[in-house]
Amino acid sequence: MVEVVDQQNEAAAALIESRETVSITEQEVAETPVNLKAAELYINRELSHLQFNIRVLEQSLEEGHPLLERLMFLLIFSSNLDEFFEIRVAEQMTQLKYGREAVGPDAMHPRTVLEKISEICHLTVERQYKILNEIIFPELEKQHIHFVRRRLWTEEQREWVKTYFQEKVVPVISPVGLDPSHPFPRLVNKSLNFIVELDGKDAFGRETGMAIIPAPRSLPRLIRLPDELCDGGDNLIFLSSIIHEFADELFPGMTVKGCFQFRITRNADMTFDVEEVQDLASTLRGELHSRKYGDAVRLEVDQRTPEALIEFLQKEYKMDESQTYRVDGPVNLTRLMAVRDLVEHNDLRWKPFSPGVPGKLKGDNIFEALKTGDQLLLHPFQSFTPVVDLLRQAAKDPDVVAIKQTLYRTGVKSDIVTALVEAARNGIEVTVVIELRARFDEESNLQLAARLQEAGCLVVYGVVGYKCHAKAMLIVREEGNHLVRYSHMGTGNYHSGTARLYSDYSFLTADQEVGEDVHKVFQQLTGMGKIQKLKKLYNAPFTLHAKMIELIRREARLAKSGKPGHIMVKVNGLTEPKMIRALYEAAEAGVKVELIIRGMCRLRPGIEGLSENIHVRSIIGRFLEHTRVYYFGNNGKPDVFCGSADWMERNMLNRVETAFQVFGKHAERLKRELDYYMQDNCQSWELQADGSYIQNKPAEGEELFSAQQALLDEFAK
Repeated sequence: MVEVVDQQNEAAAALIESRETVSITEQEVAETPVNLKAAELYINRELSHLQFNIRVLEQSLEEGHPLLERLMFLLIFSSNLDEFFEIRVAEQMTQLKYGREAVGPDAMHPRTVLEKISEICHLTVERQYKILNEIIFPELEKQHIHFVRRRLWTEEQREWVKTYFQEKVVPVISPVGLDPSHPFPRLVNKSLNFIVELDGKDAFGRETGMAIIPAPRSLPRLIRLPDELCDGGDNLIFLSSIIHEFADELFPGMTVKGCFQFRITRNADMTFDVEEVQDLASTLRGELHSRKYGDAVRLEVDQRTPEALIEFLQKEYKMDESQTYRVDGPVNLTRLMAVRDLVEHNDLRWKPFSPGVPGKLKGDNIFEALKTGDQLLLHPFQSFTPVVDLLRQAAKDPDVVAIKQTLYRTGVKSDIVTALVEAARNGIEVTVVIELRARFDEESNLQLAARLQEAGCLVVYGVVGYKCHAKAMLIVREEGNHLVRYSHMGTGNYHSGTARLYSDYSFLTADQEVGEDVHKVFQQLTGMGKIQKLKKLYNAPFTLHAKMIELIRREARLAKSGKPGHIMVKVNGLTEPKMIRALYEAAEAGVKVELIIRGMCRLRPGIEGLSENIHVRSIIGRFLEHTRVYYFGNNGKPDVFCGSADWMERNMLNRVETAFQVFGKHAERLKRELDYYMQDNCQSWELQADGSYIQNKPAEGEELFSAQQALLDEFAK
């Protein structure tokens, strides 16, 4: 068994033995002005991103989490790591391939980054499979959830599986013998495949010695055995076990000497010259197919695979040992998420809850409710339904004349889209700005655009070269002799599903100046013209970055004049160098800086004489932290903002983003909820100056405090 006592903290150190170290000494800081552009002050972005994935994996060891949720965390780690290789690792490899090496503020060369990634990932993946095999699977067995290995099949079960193989697998599977007329097949990104050693000759007298079996993607990777063939419990078998067991039937008259699973991860980033793009939708349709067959970036193989076969695969994909991962179990762990639909066991899942709804938003006329005051919702603790209901009411309202909406990730069949379609069919002018390049949702967004266009909506794709990441909805309603604007802005996407899983703020308002600003943002997105001045909103790539820098520096000036300076920021990533330098300067001036950064963070906290006033923590729990909040103390008169933008280069400089200020009770509420995250002592991790994270634990005699649980207790039913 894996030793798990006190292992959360030890794991971070064990897995990061190769991490960077701060080369600035205490004496040097005291004697010379700090060069805020010095590479030693910045953590590498990719390694920081990898640390977030490791923190997700560590949740699989949290005994306070329900068992099936622990399994999900382990599988989410696999999903995250897949994307990390498809995008982040692939980018570093592409730089080396084409001699376009670029270094960030940390000055690490892509080759060095890849070496460190390989070292950390090999250790972490080995640990992941050890947790799965020695902790999670045995614990599931105790709960009568069995992953039945083929050596344990009874005769009756084997007969059932054989029938399943012949009726469900054989008709759709296509084994490929390797010979001069059948070269190595082009295998799809992240697909399950088998390399087979053969002995003997086939019907044509060929003696190839080797074949590839691609597992059809249409087949489930987990199959439930019929209850009547088992002695109780939930009994699941892997598709890989079925193919292993009956592989010889795919090669009649030949002997299968060995059958071993493997998987290739490919570069899945889509790159094209935006200056050459005349039709973004057509260009994306072409790129989507090529994504499945990008350059190979990782090879995963069953650890029992003979070295000769591994070397054959490495040669085929031009990969070396550093890119090869030998695993003790299924190579496609992400597909095990199907277990959620194959077993009941609600006692092994999170306790269900009903999101709260403010009383004013429960009525049939949300427009009237918003006239009485702004509404701020925190999902998933508070329901996303009022946002959908506002749009539904607008779609049916004869006084509504126009609806404008941005969509980044939402889904073709979502309630939001259905309401927009209904509104257009009812004669309302509906304008939808769809970001086609939302990574891994491009195909869905193309289908979404087609559905909206068929309904009569005006669909535009934003601005070429600038992803539209803003979350905004504008409803224009005729009331008497006036046109009145109602707005919704948020930190998350218009997606009812993720609103149950991600923490995000929604702001609904009848403030006409805000509505006018939102209208101007849509004008910039759909039309052309000069930058329009906004009264209450800040937007990227025009004003948001400069405003945030200005507010950071204001806190520094307050601190230098002897007044308290306080900054709190909650975002998903902090990588933008100018903002980091401004935070360093503020901390050096005496400003208290509290950063809640879920994922990537290039800033190094805790450097004596420079960033000792900065604390960075990451919250990993039941819900994916996704809110973006920016708080500036302003000597007791705080300025508090929410927005769609993380503090990253892409968000501040290369995307369309919006941020809105909240006041009064809503500002006080945001500050209180930020404090919850800073108080968390069981689901929070503290960033160290060397780039590692240590999980916070209650001090002796201190009660456990979970920010997410506190918010559930406060808002949910």
